[in-house]
Amino acid sequence: PVAKRLGLGSVLGYLLAGAVIGPWGLELVGTGGDDVMHVAEFGVVMMLFVIGLELEPSLLWRLRGPILGLGGLQVLATSAIGAVVAHLFGLPWPAAIAVGMTFSLSSTAIVLQTLQEKGWMRTSGGQGAFAVLLFQDIAVIPMLALFPLLTPAGAATAAGTHATLVDGLPAWGRTLAVLAAVAAIVGGGRLLLRPAFRVIAATRLRELFTAAALLLVVGIALLMSAVGLSPALGTFLAGVVLATSEYRHELESDIEPFKGLLLGLFFIAVGASLDFGLIAAQPGAIAGMVGLALGGKALLLFLLSRAFRMATAQGLLFALALPQVGEFAFVLLGFAATLGVLS
Repeated sequence: PVAKRLGLGSVLGYLLAGAVIGPWGLELVGTGGDDVMHVAEFGVVMMLFVIGLELEPSLLWRLRGPILGLGGLQVLATSAIGAVVAHLFGLPWPAAIAVGMTFSLSSTAIVLQTLQEKGWMRTSGGQGAFAVLLFQDIAVIPMLALFPLLTPAGAATAAGTHATLVDGLPAWGRTLAVLAAVAAIVGGGRLLLRPAFRVIAATRLRELFTAAALLLVVGIALLMSAVGLSPALGTFLAGVVLATSEYRHELESDIEPFKGLLLGLFFIAVGASLDFGLIAAQPGAIAGMVGLALGGKALLLFLLSRAFRMATAQGLLFALALPQVGEFAFVLLGFAATLGVLS
């Protein structure tokens, strides 16, 4: 409530609350908020399911220019420049490419929540930001498929990671597993989910429909985890598949309350996991890297807005909405560490 009253938005309020109750504050949360994070990550998973549900083919077709043009150029340009900068900082090319792709993504959770709270979604800058976020969410699929191909020969995978069904497979085998999991969700969604929801809806039991919606989200999350992929990615795909279903609005209204609560918990957990000790030990290096990432991305975004003929004020809104690095960075960097691409 304090953050909302000061006009800062709910996301910053949640992050500050997490920092206050975390290990560097009142110590009410365990080490770095890890215990909470496992549950809270379902907030991001559910948010991407709801975003997928909202992606009607007509909306995608209407925004095809900004999505492919603005979104595609932003991801490609930021990935390329980020990779070159990371290589100049001393990372080998495979690791630099992984970092560049990771830095090209923005935070869907923060940006959409902020744009909606401020009432900026209908502006041209807000629509441009939404189109770029859509492209980024879709671009995560090929990124996750490319990461195994960046694995250096003989690289040791990170110790202590969860066992998955693809452990021990060569790079091409992991890439095939990624594509097979995506194909299973898309095919299963079209052939199995719609008839199943028709049967459940015929019972007229609201709680059964809610339970089925939650089962779908949790089940797909577990399937994606089993093949070493992001659960959020799987539920986003399932949402897109069900976007033209007659039960789209009912699924959305059933998942929405869980999404809101768990997304708030996710930001609190992120706030609690901030390592203020590391920041205090290397303030200059961290401030420099954060400034370089934010400033570089904001400048590139503003130049893109001018190329796509946005008004100056809308271009500034667009550029200042998207320069942060998104929550998918946790997923991609974790996946890169598991594969041995990053130490």
